[in-house]
Amino acid sequence: MSLHPQPVVTPDERERGLRLLVTEAAFSGGTAALTTGVILTAFALHLGATNVMVGVLASVPFLTQLLQLPAIGLIERWRRRKQIAVFTSLIGRAMLAVMAALAFFSGTLPLLIFLGAQVILCGLGAVGACAWNAWMRDLAPEDRMGAVFARRTMWLTGISLVLGLAAALALDVTPPGSFKRDLVFGGMFAAGCITGLISARVVAAMPEPLMPPATGPIHLRELLRQPLRDSNFSRLLIFVASWQFAINFATPFFTVFIVRQLHFNISFVMVLSVVSQIANILALRLWGTLSDRFANKSVLAVCAPAYILAIVGMIGASQFGDRNVVKLWLILLHLVMGATIAGVTLTSTNIALKLSPKGAATAYVATNAMVTAVAAGLAPILGGLLADFFAARQFELVARWSGPNGAFALPIVLTQWDFYFLIAGFIGIYAIHRLSLIEEHGEIEPREMMGQVLNETRRTIRNISSVAGLRGATDLPAALLRDARLRVRLRRAQQAKLMRRPTASSPDPR
Repeated sequence: MSLHPQPVVTPDERERGLRLLVTEAAFSGGTAALTTGVILTAFALHLGATNVMVGVLASVPFLTQLLQLPAIGLIERWRRRKQIAVFTSLIGRAMLAVMAALAFFSGTLPLLIFLGAQVILCGLGAVGACAWNAWMRDLAPEDRMGAVFARRTMWLTGISLVLGLAAALALDVTPPGSFKRDLVFGGMFAAGCITGLISARVVAAMPEPLMPPATGPIHLRELLRQPLRDSNFSRLLIFVASWQFAINFATPFFTVFIVRQLHFNISFVMVLSVVSQIANILALRLWGTLSDRFANKSVLAVCAPAYILAIVGMIGASQFGDRNVVKLWLILLHLVMGATIAGVTLTSTNIALKLSPKGAATAYVATNAMVTAVAAGLAPILGGLLADFFAARQFELVARWSGPNGAFALPIVLTQWDFYFLIAGFIGIYAIHRLSLIEEHGEIEPREMMGQVLNETRRTIRNISSVAGLRGATDLPAALLRDARLRVRLRRAQQAKLMRRPTASSPDPR
């Protein structure tokens, strides 16, 4: 096994590399499922993290994405993408072993070590991801890229769901603050470290095609200046910045809100996370179909307001008195957020690519990623800093109805985290306004898009009455794989038809 690039990659070596690409997803997906998201926030709370620390931890994965810019220069100079990907993965994921050891301690020093380990892990992960993406672009054939990554996504999704449910069960049977809870968190991060190192080993066995010779130095400043001169793309960047700030001002604190203010267990938060993932998977195909048929902006005009309304709707969880009603409300909101964020994520990436001119997409996409990283990274930090301010404030609004048969009063009390959800709603409204200023060919009115959503949903419901419909509704990764294969066949048929078409100089067959 060599970490050096190969001048020639044989077809057999390429096929073996593509199989390993899918296999690697099982291990990297296991690492992510056991050490990120809700698990990471729950572990921070277990160590005694303050609201500011939770906000900082939530911002680290975004802000470290800025390291992809200097990583471009590193890759262009060193030109050994596999070595960069493997070394950054080994060093970064070794930090998970440090985090696993911290599960048995608490206090300021363990939290600072935890934060430092997270910065190293995410920072090296950003550098490695830059090398990985460029490497995979050269390894996977263009006509099979959709099929390969569909299978990889299937593995990632399946592992995340299974391990998410297992983590919820493990946390549910261990009381908070107990030694058993220490063992569970330590075991999760230790297992995440092991699967991460296995992932690096699998990556090292994949072939890397030799990069072509360098064409000259890259001037990042001039490269990133191009999108800012594009007025339409600049409007997209303003939307992206305000949108990312709105959702990341509130969503990183969902776990804190549910555990500390609503007094639910971490296991219930994990169940909500799984519910959201399932809704995300089931809705992805619908949004993909509609974005291909119409325009990305039209899908965004439906998904973005629905997602913002769901965030504001979290306020209702603190107003209901019945715990069962609160649970059902949170499950409903996470279903809506999971389904709509699938459309937002898909179309916001697609619209950035669509509005990028051919031949200069790299600069435009990199600028879009930078804006996303800065806005999404600063929002939770500001949210954590304002936590104490909102904790000492309360807003009460009483709606009263009086009639001959008596009076009825409906009090609405906003406390600490409720303010976050309301502020996120106001910023989200501004983001939706900025979205309306973006020009994209093929867009339709939101009302028309809602009609299309309802039509697609009715069609899906009708299909559920048959066995084929059930398979189509539950087997999304396989459906994506079939769609990718059909697109490839269609492209080949169109190319063959063009080759058979007579040219202008050809004699008339009549």
